[in-house]
Amino acid sequence: MQAPRSFPRQPLAFAAAALCAGTLAFAALAGQHASQGHPAPAAVSAPVAAASADAAVRRFVLETGIVDGKMVFVDDHGVANPVLRAAVGDTVEIVLKSGEGAQHDLAIAELGVQSPKFDASTGTVTVRFTVTQAGTFTYYCTIPGHRQIGMEGTFEAVPGKNGSAAPTAAKVSPLSGAQLYTAPASRPADAAAISIAMDPSAVPPPIGNRAPQLLKYRMETVELNGKMDDGTSFTYWTFDRKVPGPMLRARVGDSVELTLANARDSKMIHSIDLHSVTGGHGGGEHTQVAPGQEKTITFKALKPGLYVYHCATPLVPQHIAAGMYGLILIEPEEGLAKVDREYYVMQGDMYTTRPHGAKTHQEADLDKMAAELPDYYVFNGAVGSLTKEHKLTAKVGETVRVYFGVGGPNKISSFHVIGEIFDKVYSEGSISSIKKDVQTTLVAPGGATIVEFKVDYPGQYTLVDHALSRAGKGAVGILEVTGEKDASVYKVGGAGR
Repeated sequence: MQAPRSFPRQPLAFAAAALCAGTLAFAALAGQHASQGHPAPAAVSAPVAAASADAAVRRFVLETGIVDGKMVFVDDHGVANPVLRAAVGDTVEIVLKSGEGAQHDLAIAELGVQSPKFDASTGTVTVRFTVTQAGTFTYYCTIPGHRQIGMEGTFEAVPGKNGSAAPTAAKVSPLSGAQLYTAPASRPADAAAISIAMDPSAVPPPIGNRAPQLLKYRMETVELNGKMDDGTSFTYWTFDRKVPGPMLRARVGDSVELTLANARDSKMIHSIDLHSVTGGHGGGEHTQVAPGQEKTITFKALKPGLYVYHCATPLVPQHIAAGMYGLILIEPEEGLAKVDREYYVMQGDMYTTRPHGAKTHQEADLDKMAAELPDYYVFNGAVGSLTKEHKLTAKVGETVRVYFGVGGPNKISSFHVIGEIFDKVYSEGSISSIKKDVQTTLVAPGGATIVEFKVDYPGQYTLVDHALSRAGKGAVGILEVTGEKDASVYKVGGAGR
């Protein structure tokens, strides 16, 4: 695959879109339009060639890229989101190329213009149309999230030389913005959708007291259709095809070499920001990986704790809501106390174009995400992941440790196990401070906790977010405990019977 086009570098401008630009902040690319570290107003892009004096062919070349932490269209002079200008009656050709390899398109809703989608695999595409009316219009990418992170510019249509606003014969029935920038039409659930639910028992073995080492991890970001619920599929974006991504484990003093690869058939750039990492925006600055490519960072595990990692590519909450989050545990030098069972559970909130429970293929709804109105709350990526597909198990007398995190992107969890009391809680993932005898613990988006409890009685114990309406939207898990009943702990009936 051809390497992405590079543009002149300069410092990031964080004032706009603080979440996206501030979190991304990676190898920002800037054109000659910027001065003193801030982008100047968009310049007019000169057409490559013109035809006759009356009706010209205006040809523009735009390549997608990253400038000042935003995803943009860049012309052949390095100008980001340039003003494109033509006259009524002109024929306009816009040649489009994905500079970083991700999927894009270009639309001008008011003029009924829509390009084919393009990415590294398609090469360049061309959209051609006749200007039918004068005015100032907006061109933009319709891929969900891309317009919000900077992919829009101005198309100016001036009256033709004869003063007419529009040649009648060339009129095109325009499409509304809503028609061009909404979710795809409803379609059936994907019968080939696969399970993305991470097995909660997929916890790396304890490290214990050993000398620091160099650890090497390799992860792949994969976009796929996964099972969200019975009869419902969803387009997930994942680390290693599971939600959450794989749990990583190291100890204080270890050096960790992490390679992030992006699957060749991905349509998006992906990255990773690990909250355990000091520098480089947690790795997000240097792991923006185009489809078919990979990048490597190395970091030292400086502080013990349980930390979230997530994708840090704009729109960051869109990538997180699609499933791109996980946990990394940094053990203290002496390791953690031994327990009988360790489990890995993460909660996420999901935003879909159709209501919860719809038997369809769900797509992400960015308006609901911005308004923080989830349709689904899930443990380990899907409804039923910890009740039907996987279950946590233990025996009476065993001590259970749950590594629990919230990917979010938006909602706090009130983590609770019905029928149990947490003997120990490592609040906010901090191993250096322990709370005891806790009923419910708050976990922020992008935060984590460790809970431990000894199970003293058999039965089913239900993992929930104690904002209990969320249980009806999917946030439920089951811990199945087997063993002998102890009437001194619990029994049905009065004490004297």
